[in-house]
Amino acid sequence: MSKKAAEYHKKASEHYARAARHFGEAAKHHEAGNHEEAAHHATIARGHDIQGMEHAYEARKAYAADHG
Repeated sequence: MSKKAAEYHKKASEHYARAARHFGEAAKHHEAGNHEEAAHHATIARGHDIQGMEHAYEARKAYAADHG
């Protein structure tokens, strides 16, 4: 795998880990009845999820470019 693709995979992984942490926080706040804070964390989590998907997409593009 190219170094560029590997870097994109690492970035995707980091964003997915952040998303998981924020989804966990959202769950805790939701269980406590603090829906505004839950929504806040869920929104941040979704942003990280989208960024992770974008990095994963770039990794696939880099891989395809290297393996034509």
